[in-house]
Amino acid sequence: MAAGAATERLRERLLGPRPSPTEALWAWLGPLIAMAVGGFLRFWHLGRPHQLVFDETYYVKEGWSLILYGHERRVPDSLKHPDRLFTNGTPDVFGTQPDMVVHPPIGKWVIGAGEALLGINNSVSWRFGVCVLGTLSILLLGRVAWRLFRSATLATIAATLLALEGNHFVHSRTGLLDLTLMFWALAGFAALLVDRDRSREVLARKVGAIWEAGGRHAARIARGPRGDLQYGPFLGWRPWTWVAGLCLGLSASTKWSGVFFLAAFGLMRVFWDMGARRAAGVRRWRTGAVLKDGVLAFVATVPVSVVVYLVSWTGWFRSTDGYDRQWAAEHPAAGPGWVPDALISFWQYTKETYSFHVGLTTPHTYQSNPWSWLIMGRPTSFFYESPRQGHDGCVVEQCSKAITNLGTPSIWWGATAGLLVVVFMWALRRDWRAGAILAGLAAGWLPWFHWQERTIFTFYAVAFVPYVVLICTYCLGLGIGPPDATRQRRRWGMAAAGSFVVLTAAMFAFFYPVWTAEVIPFSHWQWRMWFPSWV
Repeated sequence: MAAGAATERLRERLLGPRPSPTEALWAWLGPLIAMAVGGFLRFWHLGRPHQLVFDETYYVKEGWSLILYGHERRVPDSLKHPDRLFTNGTPDVFGTQPDMVVHPPIGKWVIGAGEALLGINNSVSWRFGVCVLGTLSILLLGRVAWRLFRSATLATIAATLLALEGNHFVHSRTGLLDLTLMFWALAGFAALLVDRDRSREVLARKVGAIWEAGGRHAARIARGPRGDLQYGPFLGWRPWTWVAGLCLGLSASTKWSGVFFLAAFGLMRVFWDMGARRAAGVRRWRTGAVLKDGVLAFVATVPVSVVVYLVSWTGWFRSTDGYDRQWAAEHPAAGPGWVPDALISFWQYTKETYSFHVGLTTPHTYQSNPWSWLIMGRPTSFFYESPRQGHDGCVVEQCSKAITNLGTPSIWWGATAGLLVVVFMWALRRDWRAGAILAGLAAGWLPWFHWQERTIFTFYAVAFVPYVVLICTYCLGLGIGPPDATRQRRRWGMAAAGSFVVLTAAMFAFFYPVWTAEVIPFSHWQWRMWFPSWV
């Protein structure tokens, strides 16, 4: 056998054919163009309205408090109209008491960084950091789609659909935490995809070298008790796994629900490693994956994420007056003496936060059940005003000025139908790409079914919107067919995919006013509220 032939054949089995340079170039250019267009749309009139909308009333002020004090301080109850003061040039609305906050700091640091960079009296600054991450996530999803499908066309479609997705669009223009959670979870997913490709390259090279060196004795080497094909070779330190651990740690340091992405993607990586070793001819591929991949993967993700989470609270640890910061000193018998007081206090704070989350059952007008999220049964209203004629640019008797966290219907309803296809392809066709998409969807969506009695909202779904887009992209790819499909099949498939993207762009344009607080006639707002549950 020619030198390198076995390695190349094994590499193709593990990773598929090598893409052409032109295809690889367009896999960058297409998503970059989509990001440029999506970024322009997101930054255009980002400061409208110059008001704190929905939960910005918490996170925008908490972000600024982190910049000023390193931890969140409470707005005194005696202070009247703090939102109005904050937006009209008096941002220091904080008292001297610490605030008991229920989400980790990273998302608020993202908001605070924009405020520090652009000036606190500029409403663009409240949303700037989140908008940057929303824009970058368009490119990131395009690159994820490239790693999944090895198609520049599908990579560009995925990036374009995310650029035109309403839930993602509204979050990109609002100073909330959920898009930051989504971004870092997606970045961790992307890092694991890079690790998958690179580790399989290493596996193909090492196993291929064994067969080439062993010649006709390779089978004996493989069967031997110390043969490299008994459990498979060690694949190195795999730096992209450590990057994934860092990103997933940042996700969990934005909201605790990021932990579910850490768990789902960690299991996903283990199954990928098992499949790679099995395809490479490793005899004990399960044991080999656990011993030679799994232990290191655990260290690179779970402990790294824990460290990132603790570091994210540095401002609280360095303070003397953060919420519960002195709890251990006030309760000296509460913990073992060898544990630092700061960690005991932090654990107490964590328990209080957990109790708040599981006990949050206060009814809300826009709360929704997770069963309805995929079909957008009850989108969340972030902002609504009813200007009268002659006010705020209203030229008719009554107008509407709204921000409704409504997803683009073609994407969400298309994904709802396509979900059955993806489940079929994973369960019965063993398509790893379908399984990867389902892992992201499950991590962001399924845990909420456990807390259905809790007050929860449809806008949480932005955490898994990339995987909703990937479901649509996957199904469009099935319609287009593989590169060796007939010309007629690909022509009709491309026409269908193009029509879907055009339909999505038309819907984006139609709903744009109710995503951006444009002043429109009340009747025009009603045209866009297709169902009573959307009002």
